[in-house]
Amino acid sequence: MNQRPEPSEYSEFPARYIALVPPEGELAALLKEQSVQVYELLGGLSEEQGSYRYAPDKWSIKQLLGHLTDNDRIMSYRLLAIARGETAPLPGYEEKLYAAAGEFDRFTLQELVQHYKLVRQSTLALLESLPEAAWTRMGTASDSPISVRAVACVIIGHELHHLGVLKERYLKQ
Repeated sequence: MNQRPEPSEYSEFPARYIALVPPEGELAALLKEQSVQVYELLGGLSEEQGSYRYAPDKWSIKQLLGHLTDNDRIMSYRLLAIARGETAPLPGYEEKLYAAAGEFDRFTLQELVQHYKLVRQSTLALLESLPEAAWTRMGTASDSPISVRAVACVIIGHELHHLGVLKERYLKQ
């Protein structure tokens, strides 16, 4: 799928992530390219670097990676459910509660990179397996209408947002 969602396919909140998605290119290919960036950015960091926080009340790099992995899982489920025609509303999630409950700092950075890789491979397999008709199906998530292709763009845009934060605030030393 290389077409971006129409504004009628999503609400105001995900619009900030969807706006970050490049206007050209296959969505699965963009997601795959991003994955390589994450592997390259984080795969070579030390444990000390993985525990770094740019401010006391901010997530460590490990927690940020755990958040990206959780978000991938949640958005992939939304994408799958809507693509398969689910009509029940899908719940939202509170990222800070999930990050705290995940206790990501108990893992090594390399373990978290491996978790991310496995989840991302699953997300990519799902995207690549969707029939053409599924991409424009609409569902409800976080109390708002959203299409399958909009969810895919949220995954991409959300990660682009956090990659920017990583580069700007965590890795600029």
